[in-house]
Amino acid sequence: MPDFRVIPSIDIVRQRAGVRLLEAQHGVEATVGELRTAADALRTRIAAGEAIDDPPSAIETAARAALITNARGSLRPVINATGVVIHTNLGRAPLAEAALERVRAIAEGYCNLEYDLTKGARGSRTVHAESLLTQLTGAEAAIVVNNNAAATMLIVSGLANGREVVISRGEMVEIGGGFRVPDVMRQSGATLREVGTTNRTRASDYLAAVSTATAMFLRVHPSNFRIEGFTERPSLNELVAAGRAMHVPVVEDIGSGCLVDDLEDEPSVQSSIAAGVDLVCFSGDKLLGGPQAGIIVGRTALVDQLRTHPLMRALRADKITFAILEATLAEYAAGRAAKTIPVQRMLHASPDEIESRAQALAQALAGNGWRVAMLTGASAVGGGSAPGLELPTVLLAIDRDGETPDHLERWLRSLDPPVIARIEHDRVVLDLRTVMPAQDATLAALLNQRS
Repeated sequence: MPDFRVIPSIDIVRQRAGVRLLEAQHGVEATVGELRTAADALRTRIAAGEAIDDPPSAIETAARAALITNARGSLRPVINATGVVIHTNLGRAPLAEAALERVRAIAEGYCNLEYDLTKGARGSRTVHAESLLTQLTGAEAAIVVNNNAAATMLIVSGLANGREVVISRGEMVEIGGGFRVPDVMRQSGATLREVGTTNRTRASDYLAAVSTATAMFLRVHPSNFRIEGFTERPSLNELVAAGRAMHVPVVEDIGSGCLVDDLEDEPSVQSSIAAGVDLVCFSGDKLLGGPQAGIIVGRTALVDQLRTHPLMRALRADKITFAILEATLAEYAAGRAAKTIPVQRMLHASPDEIESRAQALAQALAGNGWRVAMLTGASAVGGGSAPGLELPTVLLAIDRDGETPDHLERWLRSLDPPVIARIEHDRVVLDLRTVMPAQDATLAALLNQRS
């Protein structure tokens, strides 16, 4: 017969010095709740015939572990050693130091989010970041919403509800998370008018589709796939000319929000504006390297229509988003984004730089049971950006006697912070392109925990 008398009462366990400390750190109610849960678990173990050496200590230890886990939350920092720069599953763009400093300055007190300091009266949050965005892109006006899907929804709802949107059949894309262009059209109240074929669409196809119901020509950048071979697509200049001829605005969903001109197959926002596109929308947390946001730039008349649309309140950005975005854009305006914006720094890192860091990590692991090898490989841009572009890199392959790649990869994810690697050719590899230089020492210390 199990002897449950060895399980002390909760009141007795609460007298322990360690438990009193837990109550001070996590609160009495939360601590008592976890003590009861731990005691119930102990009762189950005893009923199963397990001998418990020190029941009070076991209850305290289990409660402590649960309280620490709960306090830490489910969202945790990780070390990204996958080589995927804009990793959607890992939070996309890491933020610049200037953005982090700006967040603290804005978030720790009050700010003029909707207050006009000049007039001393209520203002509009839609003006924030506008001057920087127009300066960098050449657009007349700009507004910010909470993500690019919202930006697309706002544009189509605000300018084409009850009317037709003309789009190439080859641009009827689905991006991550099941976001499909046709679904957006249905929700916005607009009617989709497909033109061309999957692989070939001409400016004449757009012209032939125009009617009194036409609200816009919509061009969607196929950022997460590539069609090759017998293909044709009108240039932006051709599409803009067609729109001008028919008095139809041209709207472009450019996706990743590239503000530089040196990334293969990724058009920049400013090049689209220069070509005469009426509205361009893009993400803030991809190639731009800032917060999750949807940014709309273009002609003042159209932007102002969206600025006052009822959906704007539901889709609006908050003060933290504006703080991060303005600080990030300021780095571009100052001409130092390639060095200070983590995404841009990673994209521009040379294989030699990465190899030097990989060699240092290999040396730090020497003599602790690790076998390491340096391999040439490729990093990916990620985030649905530049799908065919491979960035030359140097990989560090790691393994140990008696451990399979799957087992080692799982162990890396169990660390604190977790290390996210990839398995390539049946080997666990680390790509330091996406590991912050300041994390190199932490990574070495974590790996050397394995004895």
